[in-house]
Amino acid sequence: MIALIGSLDPLTAQLATTLRAQGRPLVMCTLGHRTVLDPAPGDPIIFRVEHLGTFLKHLGDSGVRTVCFSGGIRRPQIDPAEIDARTAPLVPLLLGALRQGDDGALRTVLGIFEEAGFTVLAAHDLVPDLLPPSGVLSALGPSPQHKADAARAEEVHRILAPADIGQGVIVRRGQVLAIEAQPGTDFMLRSIKGFAEGALFYKAPKLGQDRRADLPVIGPTTIERAHASELSAIVIQAGGVMVMNREETVAATNAMGVVLWVREPGA
Repeated sequence: MIALIGSLDPLTAQLATTLRAQGRPLVMCTLGHRTVLDPAPGDPIIFRVEHLGTFLKHLGDSGVRTVCFSGGIRRPQIDPAEIDARTAPLVPLLLGALRQGDDGALRTVLGIFEEAGFTVLAAHDLVPDLLPPSGVLSALGPSPQHKADAARAEEVHRILAPADIGQGVIVRRGQVLAIEAQPGTDFMLRSIKGFAEGALFYKAPKLGQDRRADLPVIGPTTIERAHASELSAIVIQAGGVMVMNREETVAATNAMGVVLWVREPGA
């Protein structure tokens, strides 16, 4: 059995639909303010981070052997009074994780699950079609300026990687307009509305990132929000960014006149 752990967002829904169509048993799990290990049929398991040890034991007892971190997971605040006996030995690791950047924190959490005996798979391990082939997916191709801006964005992204800041950069005519930080992609796209006409949005995983969790994702909503901010192109790193509902996403780029380029690094 596979456990999908994270937010109940469109990526998780697509994974669940695909796995069920393949006849693969699964259970949905999400982080919450209370722990509900035996939910009503169709509802997800909910667990508090203070009950993580108990949650891990429950998954194992339920026959779960594989886990996949799908969708966003917010950073929780730990209430010492709520920590149960099975979770107490994990507290030093959890506190260390919360002091790190996103990638460092996720590596720690993945390690906890592996130490508990679970195999951790990426979303694209379960649904390989989430990673599109390299090339231009949209009807419109990149202009020479897009190619120059993509190279500039890749350079900036590479420099920022050691700081574990974010996965996206917006560039126009060689100038960096925005970088993605903790608030995420949607916030960044909204923040540049009104002064980013013709700009390019570049997205890629951080260098050295553990690609089993928090791999970048785009979908139809990304296209709509980029278009609303008057961006002209979205460039994603080949093999490093998942595309949800690919046909719908490509159709949105064509309807809105946005370039969608799956670019090989250094191209």
